[in-house]
Amino acid sequence: MNFQRGRGHDVPEINLIPLIDVLLVIIIFLMLTTTYAKFSGLEINLPTADASKQPEQPNEVSVAVTASGQVLVNKSPLAATDVNAISEALRRAAGDSKDPVIVINADAKATHQSVVDIMQAAQTAGYPHISFATQSPR
Repeated sequence: MNFQRGRGHDVPEINLIPLIDVLLVIIIFLMLTTTYAKFSGLEINLPTADASKQPEQPNEVSVAVTASGQVLVNKSPLAATDVNAISEALRRAAGDSKDPVIVINADAKATHQSVVDIMQAAQTAGYPHISFATQSPR
């Protein structure tokens, strides 16, 4: 007995359009909700120099920063560590020399802000040539 004599055979069909719509919605949702995180801290190694010590130049002003934040200009400590006081001390230390080189000797434990303050003071005093002292590795 054939009960399906009058019926035609339906060919199964897969409709992909709703599937594509759902995938596009998921992709858009993921693009909108994704956050691009940056690393909060990077581990860096600062460079060291193996070059021999250059002879001291007469137009060189040495500025040292201790770990506690004390600033010394040509080995004489400053009472105040703000930018204006450092700038005045740099002008006094440079004297009449034209375009002196400011050499910054910063302790490894010194804050970054204290070094930036010295750089800003040198710029305020009109001394664009700044150098950083390094030590050779032990």
